[in-house]
Amino acid sequence: MSTERVPIILLTGFLGAGKTTWLNRLLREPGYANTAVVINELGAVGIDHQLVRLASDQITVLENGCLCCVMNGELIDTLRELYLKRVKDEIPEFERVLIETTGLADPSPVIGMLSRDAFLDTYYRFDGVLTLVDATHGMTTLDAHFEAVNQVAMADRVALTKRDLADDALALDTLGARIRQINPGIEVADARALAPAELINGVQRRPGVGSDARRWLAADRFAAVKGIGGVAPPPSPGGQHDGRVQSFCVVFDEPVQRDNLRAALEMLCAFRGEHLLRVKGIVHAIGHQQPLVVHAVQHTLYPIETLDAWPDDDRRTRLVFIERDLDAEFIRLTLQSFVQAGDGVFGKA
Repeated sequence: MSTERVPIILLTGFLGAGKTTWLNRLLREPGYANTAVVINELGAVGIDHQLVRLASDQITVLENGCLCCVMNGELIDTLRELYLKRVKDEIPEFERVLIETTGLADPSPVIGMLSRDAFLDTYYRFDGVLTLVDATHGMTTLDAHFEAVNQVAMADRVALTKRDLADDALALDTLGARIRQINPGIEVADARALAPAELINGVQRRPGVGSDARRWLAADRFAAVKGIGGVAPPPSPGGQHDGRVQSFCVVFDEPVQRDNLRAALEMLCAFRGEHLLRVKGIVHAIGHQQPLVVHAVQHTLYPIETLDAWPDDDRRTRLVFIERDLDAEFIRLTLQSFVQAGDGVFGKA
């Protein structure tokens, strides 16, 4: 049995987005036979393979070797049970896990669980969120349901479904622009034009090197806010719910003190975490030749990592925020006050 951590992808999308149809396409691909699919208790089990045998009361083995697990309890318990049954050879070995949420689900709690549990962090690797958006009803859904806005804001990649049923090119362009307004760094793909495996492979929660890191941050797509003396952008226009979500990039021209910045982010996550849908950034820290990478989701600040090289010639610290119902100026001033503090306040880097 492989000892590498098992990758997890979270599949979200509002009611009618076509998650089950897309999931069936994915599981038919030969390279995705060894996949465990976790569906929560509110979701309809629509996997259309012939069921071969039950591995337990909750886990079903499909004809191509995939596992279908209906989650009736806590997600953490379900993933632990899957892994332990895999270790005991009670179920076939799986190479990845795909978690399908209900259409009304806010993905934030699931991401938090995947990020904070020690067992999951040891044996699993959270690779990110793929969100499906219905091309025919996407605008109406975003207008009517804040859950749909949240799903887009938390996504690492968005794909439009049912584009063959949407014959209004201008409406599609408008929908794509609105999605990128909610989540400026996102790439909007066509779910029918790309094979499901290509969509999955394009989900990137953590950066690689070079152009991958630049694409991951996509700081040039966010309104820039200078860390010293800047003015935060106003709430973005759009649907009635979109104004609750703001996105911007805080920029520091000079190298920053690593521990001070970390303390600022820890404070924001601790006291305003429910509002922080996403934080990511590339940091030029004092005393570090290589760039540092910071990443946070709500109350969870991930360990600071080091990239092998800068992704481009821009050596400034760039921190991207996607936040909900929070004053952007408060974030800017908090960062500024911590970064400007002397080294003796939080210790040297």
